[in-house]
Amino acid sequence: MTDKVIDRRADILGGTPVFSGTRVPVRILIEHLEAGDRLDDFLDSFPTVSRSQAIEVLARAKEVIAGHSSEAAA
Repeated sequence: MTDKVIDRRADILGGTPVFSGTRVPVRILIEHLEAGDRLDDFLDSFPTVSRSQAIEVLARAKEVIAGHSSEAAA
């Protein structure tokens, strides 16, 4: 799967979802937020991830959790 925000390919970290154009796993953003870090802290630590990418991933997660996405039905 490849789109402008998330990339999942077998040749990049064995298919782990990463922010497109990077090798930064999407789960790292969630782990930082769970640990109490601010979004800016994450972005400072991973400068290859853009603010817009991080915001889009969080928006998608919110949609899935709220049940407003076709992915939530899967």
